[in-house]
Amino acid sequence: MTQDGAARVQLENQLRLALAREELEVEFQPQVALANRRIAGVEALVRCPHPFGGWVPPAELIPVAEDSSLIHPMGEYVLARACRQIREWDEAGLPRIRVAVNVSARQFRRDGFVRAIEGALRLAALEPERLELEFTEGTLVESPDQALALLKKLKDIGVQLAVNDFGVGYSNPRHLSRMPIDRLKIDRSFVQRVTERGQEAGIAQAIIALGHARGLRVVAVGVETVEQLAVLLSHGCDEAQGELFCGPLPAHALAPLLATGVVSGSG
Repeated sequence: MTQDGAARVQLENQLRLALAREELEVEFQPQVALANRRIAGVEALVRCPHPFGGWVPPAELIPVAEDSSLIHPMGEYVLARACRQIREWDEAGLPRIRVAVNVSARQFRRDGFVRAIEGALRLAALEPERLELEFTEGTLVESPDQALALLKKLKDIGVQLAVNDFGVGYSNPRHLSRMPIDRLKIDRSFVQRVTERGQEAGIAQAIIALGHARGLRVVAVGVETVEQLAVLLSHGCDEAQGELFCGPLPAHALAPLLATGVVSGSG
């Protein structure tokens, strides 16, 4: 076995153990409405303890989870935890916000996925519109007719839907117009280039314009500088998340910030 192969097996075993022991953590990163700088929602992000300390980077964790089919129990864990946390914040009297949960292609196409969403909402006694499911472009365009049918079932439940990492999949905008989605999330690679010169600097602006033309709200991901924020504001971006405002935090650490409801960043 190669060194890389051994490392993947070790990581898979660590994830399996963390699931069995319920040692996975879920952190939450605010999504800020740029019109008033209030927290409109949070994105739930899974954290798995590394065998040698710290956390496993998401770029390493997710592929291993998908290849081993552990993505299913991990996804169910994050979904349940996210729904339950929103309910706990509600009971604590904090402002009502939505929670976004990422969904992999394997989860989306698995039999019973829609029933799993209904079950998580019912168990947490959470209103469907408080939950947002995020899908990558690739997940939705690989089998667009099947994806459309599943998305319609989810919209019938009442949850909100978003396309994550938008812009990197080069999907046909015609497919987008058919999908019953609520938000586009601009991939962070384009957000990082909005202050540069050249064609790629205009991709974020084009995505914002496309989203608004379709009646969607647009979220910029990975906003790190005041300059990036200024450009996004000038193009009418609706929401943003990133280190300029707040990084991912455990639920207990985020609660005081939710109590104020406002995150100004440095802009």
